[in-house]
Amino acid sequence: MIIGIPKEIMERENRVAATPTTVKKYVQNGHQVMVEAGAGSASYFSDEEYQAAGARIVSDVEEIFQTADLILKVKEPLFNHQKGKHEVDMMKKGQYLITFLHPASPVNHRMINKLAEKGVIGLTLDGIPRISRAQSMDALTSMSTCAGYKGMIMAVNELAKFVPQIFSAVGMIRPANVLVIGTGVAGLQAIATAKRLGAVVHSLDIRGEANEQAQSLGTKVIDLKFPKDVVEGKGGYAKDLSTEWLLKEQEVLKEVIGKMDVIFLSALVPGHVAPILITEEMLEMMNPGSVIVDISIDQGGNCASTLPGETATVKGIKIIGIKNIPGYLPSSSTQMFAENVYNLVHYLVKDNRVVLDTDDEITSSILVTDGTRIVHEGTIDAMKRFH
Repeated sequence: MIIGIPKEIMERENRVAATPTTVKKYVQNGHQVMVEAGAGSASYFSDEEYQAAGARIVSDVEEIFQTADLILKVKEPLFNHQKGKHEVDMMKKGQYLITFLHPASPVNHRMINKLAEKGVIGLTLDGIPRISRAQSMDALTSMSTCAGYKGMIMAVNELAKFVPQIFSAVGMIRPANVLVIGTGVAGLQAIATAKRLGAVVHSLDIRGEANEQAQSLGTKVIDLKFPKDVVEGKGGYAKDLSTEWLLKEQEVLKEVIGKMDVIFLSALVPGHVAPILITEEMLEMMNPGSVIVDISIDQGGNCASTLPGETATVKGIKIIGIKNIPGYLPSSSTQMFAENVYNLVHYLVKDNRVVLDTDDEITSSILVTDGTRIVHEGTIDAMKRFH
């Protein structure tokens, strides 16, 4: 089997889907690996290291897309300005693609349709179920760890005031108030980072167990006390709330957001568009100079005013909507990501080819396009809602 590793083309995306270490493992397993020249340079892996691991360095990415049986990427296919073509247009029928497709996000619907029309079998890493046998493949958890840490650092960097309590010759300066909404893997890492920096940290999650984990890190939990059957779905994940319950959550937030200096948004519903928790009107309740970092932007964002891929100032509030935060931590994130992807490929490949068992929980959760049509339920549902 031929595995292709293109260079990532998203702006400021410094990760790559394979390291020399994982390339060596693919080659040892009997696969051929093609790596685009310079694909690993931003993660500090040289072409020479990939070659030494057994890869063939290819200067023209189109050759990779036209030759490989399996394409491994970090981010969803995008328009390649250097080539004047969309990455999907360079792909071929029957090709497998493993990456973060974020298929439920409205901005990606056209691209997902293109994959289906092209006959590509698209597998999305954000669909990996959080079950014990899938832990080693769970790139979403790995990248959430990176995003939680780096996202909080970014928010603090934009804040125009001290984070810890400061004692000075002019008196005591109070610590910053931070609110983390969504205390999954990313949220917990954000809490831990904000605590290390000396902030007073508050947290909110619709799930009771997530609140317990946040409390164990020393946060002041805002407990919504929503019924468990309303908020928790399969595997303990958050459910897609009805309008009624979403409005109740927004009402609670309206009472507290005016006291916060930093709001970290990471509330996601697997396979669905992220819920809007902070409306444009709610921004007026916040103090100018406050900062929001919305790491749920890949799935649409938790703040109505977040601009995908940008940092904007809206009503005096800085809103960070950077889509590839783990890419700002390239060495650690690439190392984690590449190993997760290797473990998934190793799981899916039988007799030197990808074999998809749709009765398998892992496979059925990540399959977006099957070579003819879109089969991912969350994506189909989102497309009905937004088109």
